[in-house]
Amino acid sequence: MELVDALTLFGAVAVGAMLMFYALESRSAHFVLAFAAACLASSSYGFLQGAWPFGVVEAVWCVVALRRWWHRQLGRTAQLF
Repeated sequence: MELVDALTLFGAVAVGAMLMFYALESRSAHFVLAFAAACLASSSYGFLQGAWPFGVVEAVWCVVALRRWWHRQLGRTAQLF
């Protein structure tokens, strides 16, 4: 029986992190940023694995999450003043 290769393990961890951080996003802007990083890792996995449509979609999700994180940061700053 063959063990899972490193690329498959990397992809599974990246997608698992996306799921976990997405579920925790309402708790903190840090989780939104972590979700963006997990999307970037998942996008990298897609490109490395040869599934470029998956890589493109995950890269778009990364940009969307970064934008949401940025707007949450601006909202927090605006509340301080």
